[in-house]
Amino acid sequence: MSRNLTERTARRRWVRRVAALAIGAVALMTLSGCSHAQVEQLKRLGLPPPASDRAPYMSSLWIGGWIAAFIVGGLVWGLILYAVVRFRRRSDDETPRQVRYNLPIEMLYTVVPVIIVAVFFFYTVQKQDKIKAELAHPDHIVLVTGQQWAWTFSYLHESAVKDVPVYDAGNPTHLPELWLVKGQSVRFHLHSPDVIHSFWVPSFYFKLDDIPGRDQSFSLTPTRYGTFIGRCAELCGFYHSQMLFHVHVVNQADFTKHLRVLKSEGHIGALRGGIDSHTVDGLESDPGGGQQ
Repeated sequence: MSRNLTERTARRRWVRRVAALAIGAVALMTLSGCSHAQVEQLKRLGLPPPASDRAPYMSSLWIGGWIAAFIVGGLVWGLILYAVVRFRRRSDDETPRQVRYNLPIEMLYTVVPVIIVAVFFFYTVQKQDKIKAELAHPDHIVLVTGQQWAWTFSYLHESAVKDVPVYDAGNPTHLPELWLVKGQSVRFHLHSPDVIHSFWVPSFYFKLDDIPGRDQSFSLTPTRYGTFIGRCAELCGFYHSQMLFHVHVVNQADFTKHLRVLKSEGHIGALRGGIDSHTVDGLESDPGGGQQ
C-alpha cells in the first residue's frame, strides 16, 4: 500500500514539473515573438498609449483591478482544483461524511468579499477625485457641444484671436476636429441640446457624459503629440456609431495658426447646438423618414 502511494506521489510530481515546463516554454515563445509595441500593449493590458496627465491614475486603477482579479481567480481555481484532487473518490473509499454547514468557511466567503469590495471602493474614489480635479486657471477653455449626430468645439477666451470665440464643426461624413496644445491645460465644458451623449477620447483615459440641462466640466493636459480618435460613448440615437471626431495635439504655433484660419473662414461664435443637429450629411432622409 505504501509503495503504491509513493509511486502515485512521484507520478504527480512528474506531471506537475512537465506542466510547469510546458507553460514556461509557451510563455517564453509567445513573448519572444512579440515586438516592443506588443510587449508594451501587454503591459498596459489592452489600454492604448496614454496621452494626458490623467492617464496614470486610470492606468493604475485598471492594472490594480486586473491584479486583484487574477489573485482572486487564482485562489478560487486553486481551491477548486485542490478539492477535486484531494477529495476525489477512490475505488476503495467510502462516501465522505456529510455535514450541514461549516461556520469558518461561511464566515470566510462572507467577510472576504466585503473586504474586497471595500478596498476597490476606496481606491476607486481616491483615483476618481484625482482624475476629476478641476484647474483654477487653465490655459484654454473649450465648449464641447454634443448633438445628434456630431460635435462642435468652441475655443473661448483665446488671445490668438483677441478673445473672440471661434469653433470647429463637422458631421459624420466630415469629422469635426479638436485642436489642443501639448503640455497646456484645458478645461472642457460639456453641453447637449438634445439627448445624452458621452465625450470620450480613449487615449486620454477619460470620458464624461454630456447631459441635457446639466452642463458638466473637466480638466486635463495633453502630454503627447499626435492625432487621436474621439467618439460618443453613450447610445444617442440612430447614427450614434458615426458620431466620431479627431483630436490633434500640436505645438503652440500650429494651434494659433489654426485658430486664425477658423476666424478668417467666419467660424466665429460659441455654438451650443441647433445647426445640422438632426441631419446627417450624405443621406437622403432622416431616421424619421422625412426628406432633408
